Amino acid sequence: MPLTRRDFARRSALTGAGVALTGSVGALATAPHALAATDTDVEDAGQEEHGHAHGVGYGPLLPDPDGILALPAGFSYRVITHSGRTRLETGEYTPSNHDGTAAFAGPRGTTLLVNNHELGGPRANWPHPVPLTEGLVYDPAASGGCTIVEVRPGGAVAEWVGIAGTATNCAGGSTPWDTWLTCEETEDRAGSNGMTKDHGYVFEVDPADRRAGRDPKPVRAFGRYAHEAVVIDPRRGHAYLTEDASGPNGLFYRWTPPEGFRHGRGRLRTLADDAGRLEAFKCFDSGGKFVDDLSRATRIGTVYGVDWAEVPDRDARTVSVRKQFTTGQVTRARKLEGMWWADGGAYVVSSYARSESPGVPHDGQVWFYDPRRRTLTLKVLLGVTPDPAADGAFDGPDNITVSPYGGLVVAEDGDGVQHLFGATESGKTYPIARNELNLGTEEEPEYSEFTGVTFSPDGRTLYANIQTPGIMLAITGPWKRQKRR
Repeated sequence: MPLTRRDFARRSALTGAGVALTGSVGALATAPHALAATDTDVEDAGQEEHGHAHGVGYGPLLPDPDGILALPAGFSYRVITHSGRTRLETGEYTPSNHDGTAAFAGPRGTTLLVNNHELGGPRANWPHPVPLTEGLVYDPAASGGCTIVEVRPGGAVAEWVGIAGTATNCAGGSTPWDTWLTCEETEDRAGSNGMTKDHGYVFEVDPADRRAGRDPKPVRAFGRYAHEAVVIDPRRGHAYLTEDASGPNGLFYRWTPPEGFRHGRGRLRTLADDAGRLEAFKCFDSGGKFVDDLSRATRIGTVYGVDWAEVPDRDARTVSVRKQFTTGQVTRARKLEGMWWADGGAYVVSSYARSESPGVPHDGQVWFYDPRRRTLTLKVLLGVTPDPAADGAFDGPDNITVSPYGGLVVAEDGDGVQHLFGATESGKTYPIARNELNLGTEEEPEYSEFTGVTFSPDGRTLYANIQTPGIMLAITGPWKRQKRR
């Protein structure tokens, strides 16, 4: 039964306007330029003192003599793959534009990483597209896909194609049954942009079984739109999906499996195109008022009730999915990006908001959706950074993961300097790494975003990518539990 606006307003009145926050991350307010308390508005966030919290993290970042990655003292990194330099088992160069990544425990102590390559448009546009490995190709005209990277206990690395012929593989998500769902962030149709098949789908990749990916089939039941990330509720079986799009802003989706369906390896490809129910979210505040866009939230701890509106045409045969809803039917947000399932719910990123959003501009939000209570709680809110070129000003959260050492680890995709940064359970932030690979000039430096942040299964190694040119890095060091301060 849907949670109505009246139900949520009544519940809020009974429990108080501040519905209790849940999840181990707590109320994460990310400084600098963030909200350090629930009674601070986003307009004041940019006035926060520069610098990071004392007593958390691992200390200042030290310059890298090799000009790739600045890390705290005691930490080190290793290049795992590098587009145009390292090679696949079949001899081709590692594809470029590394993006979403997940790590899985492999046989005999190995770690298996599935790495997206965000390559869109015709293959001729890219010097190192994903090779068209026989049997693993969806559309031979498309450039993107995934590679599987095997890291062996002694340090040796092998890489091969997991899926090819897909487009703009941005983020995705791991499943409870240890596969990877890769998401196409595009709406290209057959006959446009050089494509021979429709794109904008989710595909499943099994890192442990090379045969499972043969004859790739999109999970059409999840819809066709500019997919960003996906997570699976291991208890209820729902899939939650984000959309990175504008004009109008994108949506947050829920797919409900059909009655009797059971998840597992290879099961998604057996679904009918219209299986289950695909819906977009609709939020309302504690007073029962409809919320048109997540940029309306200006305080950490804001809680919205969530209802769901069914998508009329999930394959977007004539109209993009997000455009099938009229004003008042759904809630929107700019750049709905990374997600991570933890604490019984989904952590969801909205990277920024500017003039394309009706609310207050910001440089990043992280929300927590609680499926049991059907609430969405604002955990992280970054005010607009006045000087993105200044080291230490975090903006544009993208890929995220929940750390085994507490709190979140965030990959930055903002303006200026790019970081990996952590946020503790009490809302303190600290730098973990800084990209020092300057793609521009000394006078006008340019740094690529970080992507694919994920810990190894044993928690000892943090993997992350520099998207351009495409470098996968393994970061190790004296990891420690971050105290709640």
